[in-house]
Amino acid sequence: MSHIQGWGADLDRKDRPGVPMERTPPRLEGAPIAAPSQQPERMEILVSPERPRITPLFGTSVAPKGISGMLRRLAYKMTENDIRHFMLLLLADRVNVVEGVAEDLMKGHVPSIVGEMGIKSEWQHNRAGLVQKAVVATAIVGIGYYMLKRRESNR
Repeated sequence: MSHIQGWGADLDRKDRPGVPMERTPPRLEGAPIAAPSQQPERMEILVSPERPRITPLFGTSVAPKGISGMLRRLAYKMTENDIRHFMLLLLADRVNVVEGVAEDLMKGHVPSIVGEMGIKSEWQHNRAGLVQKAVVATAIVGIGYYMLKRRESNR
């Protein structure tokens, strides 16, 4: 088998590609490994049913509230190998954006949706991409409008 390049590379230590990078003894030998203390829960933490308990350290991107919170709670009742779990989380993110805009409007703050989408930056650094997105969005809206009008005229 010597004609096969790399055959038996693990048999001789000098032929192993990782040997120059390996350390003997390993770097963290004898380091005290202590489990971190449990982080306090200051809000509702959603946990997958596949995990027996909450991890000692965790992060939350969004506190579950409103309709998006209900969708997140529903998603976390399902296992992570179920596509509905992730689809519900995606939907909850989109609903959360709408809830945020509504919350801003109720507080009297008109959000700059176009500015927050980064259109000015996109225009400066990726004009072709922005124009392509605008053409595609216009085509989709136009087709949708045409189909609705066609449907109404058939009635």
